[in-house]
Amino acid sequence: MKLFKSIILCGLGVAVLSLSSCDDMLTKNERTKFELGPEFWSNTNQVSSYSNVLYENFIGYGTGGGSGWFYFKSLSDDQVNPDFDNWMFTTVPGTSSYWSTPYTEIRRCNYMITGLQSSSLVESDKNHYLAVGRLNRAWQYYQLVRMYGDVNLIDEVVLDPEAQSDVVYGARVDRDQVMDYVLNDLNFAIQNLRSGGKNSWSKDMALAMKSDICLFEGTYCKYRTAEDNGKPADMTRAQRYLNECVDASQQLMNSGNYSLTANYGEVYNSLNLSGNKEVIFFRNYVKDQLMHSTADYTASSSQQRGISKDAVDAFLFLDGRPMATTSYNTSDHPVYNEANNAYSIENMLANRDKRLSVLLDPYLCFKGHGWVRSGSMYMTSSTGYNIAKYDNTAMEVDYRINTGKNYTDAPIFWLAVIYLNYGEAKAELGTITQADLDASINKLQARAGLPDMTLTPANDPANNMGVSNLLWEIRRTRRCELMADNWYRYWDLIRWHQLELLDTQRHPNINRGAYLRDVADLDEVFVLDENGYTIPITTVQRTFDKKYYLCPIPSNQITLSKGSTSQNPGWN
Repeated sequence: MKLFKSIILCGLGVAVLSLSSCDDMLTKNERTKFELGPEFWSNTNQVSSYSNVLYENFIGYGTGGGSGWFYFKSLSDDQVNPDFDNWMFTTVPGTSSYWSTPYTEIRRCNYMITGLQSSSLVESDKNHYLAVGRLNRAWQYYQLVRMYGDVNLIDEVVLDPEAQSDVVYGARVDRDQVMDYVLNDLNFAIQNLRSGGKNSWSKDMALAMKSDICLFEGTYCKYRTAEDNGKPADMTRAQRYLNECVDASQQLMNSGNYSLTANYGEVYNSLNLSGNKEVIFFRNYVKDQLMHSTADYTASSSQQRGISKDAVDAFLFLDGRPMATTSYNTSDHPVYNEANNAYSIENMLANRDKRLSVLLDPYLCFKGHGWVRSGSMYMTSSTGYNIAKYDNTAMEVDYRINTGKNYTDAPIFWLAVIYLNYGEAKAELGTITQADLDASINKLQARAGLPDMTLTPANDPANNMGVSNLLWEIRRTRRCELMADNWYRYWDLIRWHQLELLDTQRHPNINRGAYLRDVADLDEVFVLDENGYTIPITTVQRTFDKKYYLCPIPSNQITLSKGSTSQNPGWN
């Protein structure tokens, strides 16, 4: 039985009934009334069941409604939410699950780590489960640090928050110190986790997590500023973490365990990822037991958070050149298809990076001219560009177009991301060679039908990040490969110190959609710019402020800390 299937049963109250008191203890003030003793931590089945609950922290496509990390996390320059995505916070909240939930899980991990100290399990088993606890603690602290910067570092069991208020509401610790703590936990996990399958705790899963986290930390520390982030750039620290990213990525690339799938879309819309050679770790969904809504929101009547014109323009033409220098026809104007009563963009897609044809439907979808993908409902998009890559037409129609009924598996860590991490880290270090590009980025280029990238790519006039041509092209590859995936784009802009690219006034193309000027019977609700492209959001603008690099600390946390916790800069 797959591990995730056992987790599903756990959620249904079948597999780990013995954990109910444990979970209550971790979430209520009755913690002092109950304690799991050494006999619990000495039973492999019980410890395994306890650790399985931690899988819920790897969101994937989410459960039920729109809670996933694919498609739904649309605060970026790639998508336009018809309901408008403003900054994550615009005022200081009283409470926030972004702060409280990670600490709940950290308490769970600390309880497991402490409990195992008294375990009589054989050393290898004990270290494996200690590694599981520390791996998951690292994941939670990473989420906290990238959102809040300095955070409270808790490495002991909190049974009674009131009695241990000095621990729970203590002063925040410097974010660099916390990230070093994260790295230590990751390295312990890599050293002690056993090999395992694609949805079990394993050394390879920990290496993939380390690759992601160390790339974030290395680039964040390279590009941060004291004015915007509270700390100046630290090149020594950046180099250390980028080298850690390279090392973790190389171990996975050289393991022989993984290879790219021939078809880009298979990673996103498979009914079973267990045999997919590209996938390192995934979240398993099961028909009628644990399901999600990511496919439904891209195959039903709900208006989609469509892909922006800025994002479409990022995709290279098949000669490997961007819009400004390609020899191909650059027209993105749709052609009316009478048979389907829809506007086709097939001619545009035929000239571009093959990933764009997987990402988008071949017909524009907008009010008055929706599109019905095989078996789907009549669909519309905020921008006209409709996302298709998460849908699987092999699923029964009822399971594709209803909320909480999709059962395609979600990738969490996969080889394409490792290739991207490796190539970018090497480029940031200044040590990249053509052989490095060929072993990583160019494998993705080939799958996308594009020529190989070289160390000296031509200048693209669209480069607005102030980086070298090579880094610009590597970042472009990452954007196109991971569009709408796993909340990557927002955090990429944070770590590159490019968050101002989400300002809709400074960068109007992120609030533009398809060319619609030639549509004969365009609904009067559409507003077009001077060039004929739709403007999806006309009532509000998103204006950048440097304070958005860090989220505000919830006010109740500051109150309860009795002065030991301060607010992040700019949030009053």
